[in-house]
Amino acid sequence: MDSMSYERLFAQIEDLVLRHSPSGAEQEIDGWLLERFTALGQTVWQDAAGNIVVKVRGKNPGAIAITAHKDEIGAIVKTSNSQGQVEVRKLGGAFPWVYGEGVVDLLGDHACISGILSFGSRHVSHESPQKVQQDQAPLQWQHAWVETKCTQKELEAAGVRSGTRMVVGKHRKRPFRLKDYIASYTLDNKASVAILLALAQKLHKPLVDVYLVASAKEEVGAIGALYFSRCHSLDALIALEICPLAPEYFIKEGTAPVLLSQDGYGLYDEGLNGLIRQAAARREIPLQLAVISGFGSDGSIAMKYGHVPRAACLGFPTQNTHGYEIAHLGAIAHCIEILYAYCTQTEEG
Repeated sequence: MDSMSYERLFAQIEDLVLRHSPSGAEQEIDGWLLERFTALGQTVWQDAAGNIVVKVRGKNPGAIAITAHKDEIGAIVKTSNSQGQVEVRKLGGAFPWVYGEGVVDLLGDHACISGILSFGSRHVSHESPQKVQQDQAPLQWQHAWVETKCTQKELEAAGVRSGTRMVVGKHRKRPFRLKDYIASYTLDNKASVAILLALAQKLHKPLVDVYLVASAKEEVGAIGALYFSRCHSLDALIALEICPLAPEYFIKEGTAPVLLSQDGYGLYDEGLNGLIRQAAARREIPLQLAVISGFGSDGSIAMKYGHVPRAACLGFPTQNTHGYEIAHLGAIAHCIEILYAYCTQTEEG
């Protein structure tokens, strides 16, 4: 992929990252995705579970789904006090020390209230509860709060309440370019949704029906994908994901995507993986193969619960997963090429 194509891919991911979508409160990205998919001339709808679904009709009987979850991790409001301090708890695999002190957005029912995720002063002695976080214990959500300087009435007027979602402030989310790498919060899984958009533009009359699913509430249990896979008869489901870079997994950063054989929820289908490897070989794209833990996807969870007979997970190597993530634009682009080749190849390859 040339540098100009990298620029377009970066811009597409940036558009997605800057649209808040914490699990279960994904409306901001939903409207944008419905508009974009419709502009591409595709049949698109939102189902009862909140998934955004595009159906690309195929030449032959059968159907597969390719999913990329559109929700992001963050926090959820527990309570607030009269000083405008809002107490939050994690939503998905979020850690306060990953975000650090800085601007966060509280997505109220009527307005967005920005505040400062706060941990307390550093210049303290053992008499202050913050002292233990400096040298003895990890920072937990119960030790943090969001400082808004709002009154209770102002918070209530904005619709900030128990259950309100908190995400990193938009100006902190804007992606950063490191040569051919993109660095940003929420590449998990906005970069994969960018792959769905590219496939929606490229795919015309695949071999079988292809559902491109921007799935909802994945970070809290793959809820959207489980609903979709229960309601539709699918021959296979391929989940698009980040793939964590860690010494224990022997995965290298760069342009080579990763195909999983197993994760924390179970095995993937070796027959389906073989077809994806064939598709990559047709395009002369190197693939890394991996077995990882501490991880799950729409695919492994749907297969574990018997919703699909075959599942796979194709990802791109990513540093700092569930934090300020870094991935090579080439690996993301290669996922597009591999899946396009897969959707247009025969079962025999």
